[in-house]
This record gives sequence, C-alpha cells and structure tokens, in this order.
Amino acid sequence: MATVDTAPAGPQVSISEPHPTTLIGSVQRAMRLLESVTRHEHGAPAKQLAREAGLALPTAYHLLRTLAHEGYLRREKGLFFLGEAAERLSSSGAQQKRRSTVADALGSWRDSIGAPVYYAVYRDGEIEVQYVADTPGNPAVEEWADFRETGHAHAIGQCLLSQLDAEARRDHLDRYPVRSITPSTVRDEHTLMRRLEAAGRMQPVIERQEYALGTVCAAVPITMGSTAAAVAISMPSHQADRLLPAAQILRSEIGGLLGRLSLSISI
Repeated sequence: MATVDTAPAGPQVSISEPHPTTLIGSVQRAMRLLESVTRHEHGAPAKQLAREAGLALPTAYHLLRTLAHEGYLRREKGLFFLGEAAERLSSSGAQQKRRSTVADALGSWRDSIGAPVYYAVYRDGEIEVQYVADTPGNPAVEEWADFRETGHAHAIGQCLLSQLDAEARRDHLDRYPVRSITPSTVRDEHTLMRRLEAAGRMQPVIERQEYALGTVCAAVPITMGSTAAAVAISMPSHQADRLLPAAQILRSEIGGLLGRLSLSISI
C-alpha cells in the first residue's frame, strides 16, 4: 500500500503577492481618494469624492480631513484640491522623468557617435556638468583641473559662456580669470572674448587640446529662455578628423529632441 509522507515541510520563503488581509485598507482608501481629487482640477466636494472612491461618506470625510492635515489635500469653500505635499510628490516624479529623458538621449548619442557625451548647464554663476555617458572603451575626459574654474579652456565652458550676456560673462571671468592649462589654451581674455562673440547660434564650439593634452572636444549650445546649456563630445586627438562631422550629427540629433530637452534643462 502506498503511504503518504506527513513529515513537516522545511521552512519556505514566500515570494507571492501580498495576501489581501496583509494590506492596510485605510491606505488603499486614502489613495483612491487622492486619485479622485486629481481628476478634478477645480476641486470636488467630499460627497462626490466618496462616491467616486466607493466609500461611505463618514469614512471618506475622515480620510479627507487626515490628508488635508498632512498637506496632501487642501480644502477651500467645501471643495478639496491637491495640497503642496502631493504636488511635491508629483514634481519629484516629473523631475525623475526629465532626468531619464536626458540620460537616455545621451546614452543613445554615445552609442551612435562612438564617443563620450556630456550634458552641462550654467546655473547660479557656475558651470555644472550634470550627466556623462561614456564606456570603458571610450572614457570621459578626466577632470584634472576644476571644470568650474577652467571654463575658458574647454568646449563646454566656452559654449556656455558664449550664451551669456556681457554682464554675466564679465562676472564669470572676474571670478575665474583666463590662465594657461595646456600649451594650446587660449592665451588671453581678449582672444577668448573674440572667440565667444564669434560663436554662431546652434553652431558647435570646437576645442583642441586646450583643456587636456591628447583630447579634442566639441559642444553644441542649447538656449531656453535665460538658461544656458550644452551637450558635448570628446575624442582622442588622433581622431580629430572625426570631431566636426560627429558634432554636426550631434547638433542634428539635438534639434530633433530639442522640445523634450528644453523641459529637462532645469533638472
């Protein structure tokens, strides 16, 4: 006769979805109310929100008061609107989406061009390189001299400075004077200013071994309102003949994505 093994099973780790009884019902109900409020730009009364969320009015009103107390909702003349806390959550999510847009674009250009790609902005009087997309085979330029202090010497800095008005440019150069970084660095402020003034709108700014020996760089300007930004590439100097064609490709690619990038400049 066959026998059945009734020995206790060993310990097991469950990886299934949470059982409904382990979920917190009040949190679920509160989230449904928040979702209902987001659908009403001009606000909605508790009775309507309770009906949409499938909740009894006393329960809905208790949760709405709690959410308002915590700042996720605000109440005006009997209507509920999203509060500052909820808007901060929304803003954070939008910011992450914008960051993802920039990162994805840079990674795509890095792969298609075969060179490191950089994204930088000029903010509060400083040059900020916010993203770098590179690979072990095509590494980014090593920041051996502070990028913020040597804007006159690299393509990113020159590109950003060319987008500033005369006063902002003067302020930057007063704080970070022109100085030699390599034998190829622009020699004096007068020469730099002439170069910046000659930079064309949406035209690549080219720099050859001015910041780092053995490296050539190009940067494409992006100007939206009062914010200056740039996307740049770098290559070994023995590939200098590739630089300008690659920069033109980058400029074309940026033009196709400019609307989405413009929303991302403020990240």
